[in-house]
Amino acid sequence: MTFRDHLYIAYAHLRERRRQTILTALGVAIGSAMLITTIAVAGGMSRNVVNKIIDIAPHVIVSADRVEPLVPDNLIGFREGLLGFVEKNVTIAEKETIKNYADVVERIRLDREVEVVSPYVASNLIVRNRSRFTSCVAKGVVPEKEAGIANLGKKLVDPQALTELAYTPNGILVGNLLAEDLKASYHSRLVLISKDGEEFPVTVVGRFSTGFNAKDRQEAYINLALAQRIEGIAPNTVTAIGLRTADVGRAGDVAARIQQQTGYQSESWDNTNKNVIDFYNRNGTITLVLVGFVFVVAGLGVSSVMTTVVLQKVKDIAIMRSMGVQRGSITGIFVIEGFIIGILGVSVGSPLGHFITRLVGSIRFEVNTAGVLQSDRINVFETPEAYIIVIVFGIIISVVSSLGPARRAAGYVPVKILRGQMGT
Repeated sequence: MTFRDHLYIAYAHLRERRRQTILTALGVAIGSAMLITTIAVAGGMSRNVVNKIIDIAPHVIVSADRVEPLVPDNLIGFREGLLGFVEKNVTIAEKETIKNYADVVERIRLDREVEVVSPYVASNLIVRNRSRFTSCVAKGVVPEKEAGIANLGKKLVDPQALTELAYTPNGILVGNLLAEDLKASYHSRLVLISKDGEEFPVTVVGRFSTGFNAKDRQEAYINLALAQRIEGIAPNTVTAIGLRTADVGRAGDVAARIQQQTGYQSESWDNTNKNVIDFYNRNGTITLVLVGFVFVVAGLGVSSVMTTVVLQKVKDIAIMRSMGVQRGSITGIFVIEGFIIGILGVSVGSPLGHFITRLVGSIRFEVNTAGVLQSDRINVFETPEAYIIVIVFGIIISVVSSLGPARRAAGYVPVKILRGQMGT
């Protein structure tokens, strides 16, 4: 028998049971559509998180931790085989800082892939507005430099806030959710309280909104000099340096070079935010696996239809076998039927999945600040690879599901069937 004969017989079998064929193909189509939509939603969520992190955070952070610790200032000396003695055995609790940061910045600027360098001092404080208290992280920065790192200019609720912060020594730029918690508005007078209990009056010069609820609720920007006073460190020291690179994809390589050049530990954005990115990727994978079981159910439907066709075509199978048709041909006919059902299913399911994905992406709702990100929509991201995977997977499930009934059909003994015995 030729392939054309196999195809003709398979098509005739499915046409006779048109309703069951359509319903089974529809099951494969629904599975394909749901899987395409799920992949698009999971990809959109992960992509949205990564894009926001890249947009608001430094591509590389140079921290104050040295790769090779400095020799203590009070070490008298040492030689091989001899002990070193110090004048005082007193450990002073000093904050880890980058000393003479201007020299470090100049060395960093020599790297051609570094576009913006912004030194800063991070302080964990209590911020008070009259009777309202909350904790926050105040980041002391040079406003014009930090604007290039975190794209602050695009995220300002008050457009001139960054300019005003630059010429207001005691100014503070707060996250919009932090301002809501404190009931603070433009030019409100707040008090920053350090870990030592010192109070520093500041004036609100504006608000920003990044879309990350944790950042908007817990962070604020102040001038670098004020942050150095709060932390009690010298004017030539900072706690870290943020960098923005020309190519975010090469941030890891840049971090490795900067660490080697400066001797300070440097970390790229993807390592800094690894837990957040892994969390969203893991959730997407789990959802994908769960939705993938829809295909398994669709495969059971294909197997059920094939079994029914085999039972109804027992005598036809016996006649073909008695005429010399080989078992392989019988198996091929029913496998082709499963293949046809798979093709029909994915042909309908793929455009249906695209339509559902676009529909989901077009839905708008009220912004919710309860989660990690602020968003008024479900972010979706479609790729050709996702469609190819779903189409191939749908066809494979249909073909594999038809193998059992096909092998059963090929195993029938023609003589017993023609005698009315349904044995094999």
